[in-house]
Amino acid sequence: MGPGATHHHTPSAGVFAAAALACRGLRVAVLERGPLRGRAQEWNISRKELLELEHVGVAGREELEACVAIEFNPVRVGFAWQPGGGVGPSGSGPSDPSTPSTGSSGSTEVWTRDVLNLGVRPNDLVALMRAKLEARGGRVLDRTALEGITVHPNGAALSIRSDAAAGSPPSTLTARLVVDCMGHFSPIVRQVRWGSRPDGVCLVVGAMGSGFPNNTTADVILTNTPLQPEDAPFNRAQYFWEAFPAASGPTDRTTYMFTYLTAESYRPSMAAMMEDYWRLMPQYQGVRLEDITFKRVLFGFFPTFKNTPLKPTFDRVIQIGDASGLQSPLSFGGFGALTRHLARLTDALTEALEADCVDRGSLGLVHAYNPGLSSSWMMQKAMSVRLGDTPSPQLINRMLAGNFKAMERLGEPVMKPFLQDVIQFGPMVQTMGAQMLTDPLSIPGLIAHVGPGPLLEWLGHMGALGSYTALHGAAQAAGLREAVARAPGIGARSRFALRRLLDAWEYGSGKDYKL
Repeated sequence: MGPGATHHHTPSAGVFAAAALACRGLRVAVLERGPLRGRAQEWNISRKELLELEHVGVAGREELEACVAIEFNPVRVGFAWQPGGGVGPSGSGPSDPSTPSTGSSGSTEVWTRDVLNLGVRPNDLVALMRAKLEARGGRVLDRTALEGITVHPNGAALSIRSDAAAGSPPSTLTARLVVDCMGHFSPIVRQVRWGSRPDGVCLVVGAMGSGFPNNTTADVILTNTPLQPEDAPFNRAQYFWEAFPAASGPTDRTTYMFTYLTAESYRPSMAAMMEDYWRLMPQYQGVRLEDITFKRVLFGFFPTFKNTPLKPTFDRVIQIGDASGLQSPLSFGGFGALTRHLARLTDALTEALEADCVDRGSLGLVHAYNPGLSSSWMMQKAMSVRLGDTPSPQLINRMLAGNFKAMERLGEPVMKPFLQDVIQFGPMVQTMGAQMLTDPLSIPGLIAHVGPGPLLEWLGHMGALGSYTALHGAAQAAGLREAVARAPGIGARSRFALRRLLDAWEYGSGKDYKL
């Protein structure tokens, strides 16, 4: 097929996609600037998402289960606001009184199961994928840098240089298709987006340490403070938390603090945010800082764009994973965001090569408009504060608490997809309707906060989401996918385009998700 150029920060995208494509009989090479290995920190994912690798035929269930280092349940969603002005948690969680508190006397808590509840050993899983790739005839070129790509009418020539050949001229690797898996900061993506400021930024800080006595549950998203005040060192931000038990010891726990911002030069430094982490984490986890032995400190950021997924700009080059922006602002991307689309991408890229649909127009059909992804942008808009805005300090907590209490009442078919980065029309309309009925006074402030322009744009995406839902339902009822596969008079390129249209309706409506 051609090399999937991967980056040492995101081995998941390159090696997982490469192994899946090799299982379809394609010749695949992976370029890795450093050694191809996973990070020390576990990847948190659900079993359903992990077993997508079994679904695409890359590995067996027992092999995948052997890579699971830890499993925990239930998981919590919580916000420092309680509808009706009551105090204390909602009481829907486990009865264990030692569960870490939100740190707020008035809080809304919702508990669920089997969301991000596995800790997977990245080294083991990456090694398994590499073995599967090489067993199918694929190649991994460790410690090999990609220096440039020249696209020709009949293929792409990659200029590469290995560490072992330092000082020598670069060598050339040829491919029919180049899959860019180099993450948010891919040099190809930087070239494509040159001069475009991100529409938003997500900043993340955190640490893993020992000494957490209450360590049997996880937090998927939680707040324990209102909006940071104007005079705070890191101001105009709503802090969110995640926390997961770690496999390295019974009291080992990883805690992350993150926030969503507009990309402005006046924003405070990440160092100021890290100082707030040390100040607020003990309150969040109910511990003293001096009782924790820290083993790792984590920090990073990623840009977010409204125009995602990223359309291919060059023939024979396509982005996948974080490089394509194929995750909503609610997701950190990475492994879990890729696995949901792995079957679709594997089918699409295999068919693109079979039909010689490797021009940028045809490859653009693989990353078609996704109204579910686009409509989720409103959530980031609502969770960040623009320059000059002075929303109520509790606005974001109030909005999210209302959303999740409504989803809890509506049941798992509504909540589970949302927590796993899937936006569906029916559940979204039900949730919005329930929130307007239970807390109508919050709506004017929320509309003023996001602004009329973004609200109208969101309504357009929601209308498209409803249309895609109806189109997918009609296509499924008519058996169009089977008809396209069997129809003898359809050419290979037309068949490829029709299948991508059916994919767009299915994934764009979130109907690929099954509980």
